Order: sequence, then structure tokens, then C-alpha cells
Amino acid sequence: MINAKTPVYRGLFPVAPTPFTESGDLDLEGQRRVLDCMIDQGVDGICILANYSEQFLLSDQERDILVDLCLSHVAGRKPVMVTCSHFSTQIAVQRARYAAERGASLLMLMPPYHGASLKADEGAMIGHFGRVADAANIPIMVQDAPLSGVTLTVPFLVRLACAVPLARYFKIEVPFAAAKLRSLIELGGEVIIGPFDGEEAITMMADLDAGAIGTMSSALLPDLLRPVLDHHKAGDRQEAALAYARVLPLINFENRQCGLRAAKSVMAEGGVIKCEAVRHPLEQIHPATRAGLIELAHELNPLALRWGH
Repeated sequence: MINAKTPVYRGLFPVAPTPFTESGDLDLEGQRRVLDCMIDQGVDGICILANYSEQFLLSDQERDILVDLCLSHVAGRKPVMVTCSHFSTQIAVQRARYAAERGASLLMLMPPYHGASLKADEGAMIGHFGRVADAANIPIMVQDAPLSGVTLTVPFLVRLACAVPLARYFKIEVPFAAAKLRSLIELGGEVIIGPFDGEEAITMMADLDAGAIGTMSSALLPDLLRPVLDHHKAGDRQEAALAYARVLPLINFENRQCGLRAAKSVMAEGGVIKCEAVRHPLEQIHPATRAGLIELAHELNPLALRWGH
């Protein structure tokens, strides 16, 4: 149960990439370096095993290894959010319990889905989130993303927050996210504790204007998103907009041209990790696309581009 003693999580909660070796194995030392770099980026928290962590390409054993490594290495320096999405409620519960027992501060959970047609109705979704919450007893970030193909209406999300009090954080990354955030906050009122922006922060300014209290970007440039958040929170929207306009071309290039590979490429260029490989069947970033990404990144000089040098 979220109560007055439970901290309200807000601000920068980027997704940590999962580095691999050239042979495709987990790069555990690289993972530690990713986490240290992110902490030095000034994040407020770290999310692991998300879609931008290539969670859908990891075995169950690898997931457990990464949960153990990340939580022990961060060691309370920042709150860690662990993604535990699965179509099976039983497996999601097992993942959630495992993460909570090892010190996770929050969970992230998508609605249950498998492929284009295996989905749960609203009653089953509430049961799914409720059983995960009962097992872990820590706050849940509900991930509302097009990837699932599940439509989560604003009235349903408010109903979910009322029925499952631990599920009161929301990462909204669907089209027209700002409008949905605004409606969610207006309809849900005080039960909506943590409305968050997502999708690499490509709609972050509009989402902050709509009432978002944080963003879940990639690990590419959270240090450059900090001024946007801080100025906006202080009521200086003009400075926030200027800071956002400065970084938006890089965010756009990441979102539209590179996807989850962008953070890895910049971190490899910056000496954070040795290898930027993604796992098959994902394709490696095209050399010309990579060159365009690095060119834009050099203009802004995010910490990820120089942390390892």
C-alpha cells in the first residue's frame, strides 16, 4: 500500500541498456559501467529489463543474473525499477517477487498480451496487476505503450489505480500522450501519484505541460534532460522550452532512426561499453545512421559520449 511514508518517485528514470559481447553473451562488467555512468548522469532512478534493455531477447536465467547484478551494484545509490512484464500472471508474480526481495524500489508492468490477439479483458488485467502488487508490495509503473496492442482507456486506468493502490504510476507513451496524461490527471485526481512521460522523451515538453512529473528516456542523454525538468518544475517554462529545443534533434534522431541501439552506440563511442551489439534478430545500426547519430551527439556532448575517456 502506498502511504504518506512512501516516497513519491519523480524526475529522470532512464532505461539502462543491456550490453553484450561480440559473441552475444552478457557483458557484466559493461553493465556495471552503464549503471555507474547513469548515476553520474544525475538520474533520479534507473529502470532495468525494459524493452529498451532488450528484455524480450533475454533468458529467464539472464534476467535473474541482471536483477542480482544491478541491484547489488547500485546498492541503494538510486532507486531501481525492474520490469517484470509477462502474459502469464504466475510468471509476472514470480519476477516481481524476485525483484522486490532483492531490493527493487518499483516495478514496471505492461498489461498482459501475447502477439496481436492474445489479450486479457479489463477484469483480468486488474487481477493481473493486483496479484503482482500483492506479491511484491512495492509501487508499480503501469506501462501504456503501443507495443502491447492493448488499449488502456483513461477511465480504466483510474479504475485500476483505485482497485490496486500500488499501481498508481503511469508511463504514457501512446500517440497524443499529453492529452491522455491531462485527462488521466483530471479524472483520477489524487489517486494518480506518478504520471510519467516516455518514448525517449520525444513528447516530454508537452507532457510536462500536461502534468507529468518525470520522464523515462533512454540512457543516451538524461544529463541534458535535467535542465528541462528543473526549469519546468521551478516554473520557468521559457528556459525549459529552450533547453528542450536544444536537445530535441538528437532525441528525434534516436526515436525515429535508431531506437534502442542509439544509447549503446553513444556509450560505445564514449568508452562506457566495449561493444554496441544488439541481439539477433534485431539488426545492427547502419554505419551511415550511426555516423549521423554521433555527429548530433558531439554537438551536444552528453556525458555518455565522454564518460569512459
